[in-house]
Formats: sequence, C-alpha cells, structure tokens
Amino acid sequence: MSLLIRNGRVVTATDNYLADLYVENDKVSLIGNNLDVKADQEIDASNKLVIPGGVDPHTHMDMPFGGTTSADDFESGTRAAAFGGTTTIIDFAIQTKGDSTLEALDTWHGKAEGKASIDYGFHMIVTDMEDERLWELRRLADEGITSYKMFMAYPGVLYVDDGTLFRAMRKAGEDGTLVCMHAENGIVIDEIVKLALKEGKTSPKYHALTRPTRMEAEGVHRSIAIAEVAGVPVYIVHLSSSDALEQVTLARNRGTLVFAETCPQYLFLDISHYDQEEFEGAKYVMTPPLRERWNQDELWRGLRFGDLQSISTDHCPFCFKDQKTLGIDDFSKIPNGAPGVENRMSLVYNGGVAAGRISVNRFVELTSTAAAKLFGLFPRKGTIAVGSDADIVIFDPERRETISADNPCTHHMRVDYNAYEGIETQGFSETVISRGKVIVSDNEWHGRSGAGQFVKRALFSGPN
Repeated sequence: MSLLIRNGRVVTATDNYLADLYVENDKVSLIGNNLDVKADQEIDASNKLVIPGGVDPHTHMDMPFGGTTSADDFESGTRAAAFGGTTTIIDFAIQTKGDSTLEALDTWHGKAEGKASIDYGFHMIVTDMEDERLWELRRLADEGITSYKMFMAYPGVLYVDDGTLFRAMRKAGEDGTLVCMHAENGIVIDEIVKLALKEGKTSPKYHALTRPTRMEAEGVHRSIAIAEVAGVPVYIVHLSSSDALEQVTLARNRGTLVFAETCPQYLFLDISHYDQEEFEGAKYVMTPPLRERWNQDELWRGLRFGDLQSISTDHCPFCFKDQKTLGIDDFSKIPNGAPGVENRMSLVYNGGVAAGRISVNRFVELTSTAAAKLFGLFPRKGTIAVGSDADIVIFDPERRETISADNPCTHHMRVDYNAYEGIETQGFSETVISRGKVIVSDNEWHGRSGAGQFVKRALFSGPN
C-alpha cells in the first residue's frame, strides 16, 4: 500500500515547512514539493498540520487496582488514543511481589496481543528486587523493556523501600536503562490518611488534602539523590506541583540526569473540582491529586523552558457509577485514576500553542518526540523523516470542539464521564495514520484490533 499526503505543513520538534509526504507500506519514503508519484490513496492536507503521531509514555490499560480493574483494556484504550492522535503508548506491566518480573511481562503481553490497534511498549513496575533476581533487569532490557518504574507510594501494595530503590537503580545504571519514579512519601501520607479517617473526614476532597505537595517534593528530592549515588538517569512521572518542580529544576541546574513529565490534569484542572456536590469529586481522585490552580502557571513555565520534558496522561480510568463508588464512605478506597488518553493532543495544543505559551514545534516535542527519545523509540517514532514509521496525524489547528462524554468527536474511552467535561479546545486530530494505514478519518474508525505491534525499545541514550 502507498499513501500520498499533499500540501500539508509538516511540523516536527525542529522543522516547519510545506511539503508532500509519500508513504510506502509502513514507512515514510519521500518528502518534497509537488511530488510526481502515484499512490493507492491520496489525502489533501491543505491548511492542516502534518505532525508525528503522539507518543504517550504513561498509560494503564487493563490494570488491577483497589479491588477492580481500569475500565479501558488494550482494545478500547488504544482505539480511544488513536482518535485523539496518539499512535504509540508505553504501558506498565506490574510485577506481583515475590514473583518474577518476566512472568509479569508475559502477563501483559497476553493482555495486549490481539487487542491493541496501535503500537505499544512496556515499562516494568518493580515491586521487589532481591540480589538473586537482579539479573532479570538485564533480561528485560534484552526484551526491549528498557525502563522500570518504582513507587514511593502505596505501602503494602506497590511501595518499595530505599534499599530496593538503590539496588535496582544501580543495576539499571550498569545496564544503560532508565528508572521512572512515582515520587511521594507514601509512609508519611498513610499516617496523614489515618488521622483524617479517624476524624471522620471521608469525602473525596480529603484525598487531596492528605497528600500535600511537600510530600511530593520530598519524594522527588530523595529519588534524585538516590539515583545520583546509584549512577542512573531518573524520570519523574506525573509531576503535579511547583514544590516538586523546584526539586527537578535544582537538580538539572547542577547537571544531574533527571527528567520529568506532567499531565493535562495538572495543567487544566485544580483542587476545586473536589468540591463538587455529593460524591462527584471522586471523578478526580488520582495520584498525585489535583493541586491549587496557581501551580499550573509554574508547570507551564517548566514546559516552556525545558525543566519538564514530556506530557503524558497517566490514563487509568474507572467508571464513576460502578467503580469510584467503592470508596463512597472512605476516600482512601476510591480507585485512583482518571481518563485522558484521547484528549491530550487537543488540550495541549489549545492550552499551549493557541494560548501562546509554547511554539508548535515544542507542542510536537512534548507530545511525541521527547518521549520517543527518552524511551528508546526515536527515530522510528516521534518524528517525520524518510525511513521513520509512517505514524502521522493530520491536525486541524483551527477546529474547535467542546470535550464531553456526550460528544462523539471527543470521547471514545470506555468510561462514563470525561474529566475535561465542558472545556472547549482549538486544535483537533482529524486524520490518524498508523504505520501507513489510515485508522481514523472524519471521526470514523478504520483501524483493527490486534494491528498494533509490540515495539522493542533501545537502551537509554539521552534526550538529544
């Protein structure tokens, strides 16, 4: 199959020019002006941006948590991602304490194979790692799992102590892999939660009030300090506050290999969402929680000046009626997570480019290129270049939509609400191409479950 995209404005993290693109099979084959070639399919992209497909480095499809499982599996979740302009995700396989990480990888391969409609990779969530099993990390790297995530939160479930952190980090550094950190002081937070429940404070807003930003900042500081001693680059996931960003900025200023992402929820939503009537605030129970609105300006500053490298979604949806209500009498039992994989590209373009906060090149970098580089996918993913995968989005920079669970143009996620309900956005992923095949066009689905491929990722080579 061949595809010709004419008259579009090709935008990458570094380029911005008018050109035609010719795709053969699953790769970009030619880029030029007025290409004199014939193709099986031709698309006119006049007045549109032609950008690399989005890379979302942080999703949780089919994830068990809090006595239930996230509402999107790899079939529904990757389809929704595609509708929003994301053509590659990196999800998280989870090691069960005491079991092998290799068994966990097999389990997650089973969850994704035959279901994913776009390409995908995995991080490995490490929940314990004794000396005699450290060899597994090298084996995972050989299998294309070149990043590991560890938690300072959720004692008794996902939490690992500092000794385990150092042990795994040291091995990761030796192997040339990257460590991702959920950085919060979960031990102290659990004590704060106990106090709140003892005082009868059970409503959703106390999820936020028991997780102060200083505990996120402390976790970030400690993660960086241990990583420095262990000799490994570290990537802070879902950074939510100015306090935490300050620690990243200080470390980067002294030359430390630390990177960080934030998420749309921390750029567009704030702590006031927990004050909704009755139990509605449970829709926004995620970890870290939403913060005071003023933090948003600081996060946008971090994105603009490079202290934050990427925007992921931490997509982990739980239905309001059937799942969030598990914690109706106790906020600590509300499943943590929210939907967002479909709305990321439009939200970031609207709040970033249309609002004048970032350039269109930086938009591409934050939503695609940076994650591809950091996680060993570049240049196969994250750019438009001859030889790269033909993961391409024809993006309308003027089209406006109001995000809503009732809007068929903005909501294909398998969840009964949208966290960004009522937000009007400028910028829309109109046509989405995965490895040379149109999978979304005019809000119609042309993809196929199981067409997505597992992508082995290279070792860490830095952000450039």
